[in-house]
Amino acid sequence: MAKRVAIIGAGASGLAAIKCCLDEGLQPVCFDKGTDIGGLWNFKEEALPGFASVYRSTVINTSKEMMCYSDFPIPKEYPNFMHHSWVIEYFRLYAENFGLMKHIRFHHHIDHVQPREDFRETGQWDVTYTDEENSKTTTGIFDAVMVCIGHHAYPHYPRDSFPGIDDFQGKTLHSHDYKDHVDFVNKRVVIIGIGNSGGDIAVELSRHAKQVYLSTRRGSWVLNRVSDHGLPGDLLFSKRSQLALFSLFPFSWMEKQARDQLNRRFDHALYGLQPEHHMFAQHPMVNDDMPNRIITGALIIKPNVKRFTKTGVVFDDDTSEEDIDVVVFATGYRFDFPFIDESVMKVENNHTSLYMNIFPPSLDPPTLSIIGLVQPLGAIMPISEMQSRWATRVFKGVEKLPSQGVMLSNIRMKQMIMSYRYYKSPRHTIQVDYVPYMDELAQQFGVRPNFKSLFLSDPALAVRCYFGPCTPYQYRLMGPGAWKGAKEAIATQWDRIEHPTKTRAVSRAKSGGIPRFLKLLILFILIVAVLIKLF
Repeated sequence: MAKRVAIIGAGASGLAAIKCCLDEGLQPVCFDKGTDIGGLWNFKEEALPGFASVYRSTVINTSKEMMCYSDFPIPKEYPNFMHHSWVIEYFRLYAENFGLMKHIRFHHHIDHVQPREDFRETGQWDVTYTDEENSKTTTGIFDAVMVCIGHHAYPHYPRDSFPGIDDFQGKTLHSHDYKDHVDFVNKRVVIIGIGNSGGDIAVELSRHAKQVYLSTRRGSWVLNRVSDHGLPGDLLFSKRSQLALFSLFPFSWMEKQARDQLNRRFDHALYGLQPEHHMFAQHPMVNDDMPNRIITGALIIKPNVKRFTKTGVVFDDDTSEEDIDVVVFATGYRFDFPFIDESVMKVENNHTSLYMNIFPPSLDPPTLSIIGLVQPLGAIMPISEMQSRWATRVFKGVEKLPSQGVMLSNIRMKQMIMSYRYYKSPRHTIQVDYVPYMDELAQQFGVRPNFKSLFLSDPALAVRCYFGPCTPYQYRLMGPGAWKGAKEAIATQWDRIEHPTKTRAVSRAKSGGIPRFLKLLILFILIVAVLIKLF
């Protein structure tokens, strides 16, 4: 009889978990307290407690070829950077194609997840859930649990950190509750926090409000979605060849190159955005329009808010702004799993101990996984899928985890590396680098591309994979779950990238750059260098 797996959440991570359970012959039962799939990406007109949700204008920060599930390319007609309505439509296509909907129970919330008394022998769980349509509470027995609720459901709202806020006569809200600009027209607005949400909201409101001030304690480096030659930026910084090249140089040199490139677009110091920390010590903001709004005066960058007055705010530099109508706290989120028994895992100040960001190291057997609890500089969907592919094989018993001691040592090492690289903040506890983390996960169950054999068996494919973007299809070329369409998906990925912008036929002007034969020579030298390194 197939093992039953309880999956909590039917968003981007939950859908991947269902699919991976089916691939491994497990029986998934997915619970979602909402009415539809999509989680964060399912736009709601009102912000509901305990539900993550985007705002009306949200566009995803990762391009479609980097964010798709590894065996289901996004249609070529879809834009490279998708509005949330396109993202949810892709999820519907994915769920329909693989028959996922019949495994989901909507209007069900989870009350408690705890190990059964015979857990050491069976690895089983008592999962208590409530059907909200009839208020019926049930406890079911499951062989494994996959928690897929993300980390954008519980707002971090530090009102107590700001003296005078209780006397402020204007309106305050968290960015979780922001939906659109309508209630902000002709208002004077202060936004506290400079993450992606703070940047998006500040830019949007600067087109409708009387004046917008963006308050930041540390500043931020700002990345563009659109990079050289109009291509999606994440395609360019996710190349294995580029990462290998950077590894040959000192960190300080690499950081300076990245910083100089960003400052060529606009001088971060001149615009009041430059942080004191180095380029890689913070999760950067992705925003195409911020410098344009600053240079027109519609958006003004200010230091941290020191205190509130009855009608305004005073900043750390003792400047002030009065007649403020609204203050938006774009201060991020805290993650929590209140339904998981405390004997299994605890979360304190956005810290928890998970092996590879997935498995509580004390569990034996390891039949509970946390999926999607990462903050990558890149897309979450392929990462959640990769985590699910590995976790389901662990549940099935065909893959083994190392000893508890090895797992704890790995956790401590990762935490030490993170504390060395990032400035201390609750937002920097689950950071991962996309390609290295995907490769590390893939290596656990044999799906990381073997470039030595790939260069020998299919040199053209090897070149595309090594010198091109590390798209998710690469992890379906070999090993468990290999997909026959992976090679074709890699060969045609640039067609899907170019298709949505080629809406008017034009003739390309001849390039006056490097001659083609010289480009081929450089490529040949690079390939030889890679082969020497591999062999």
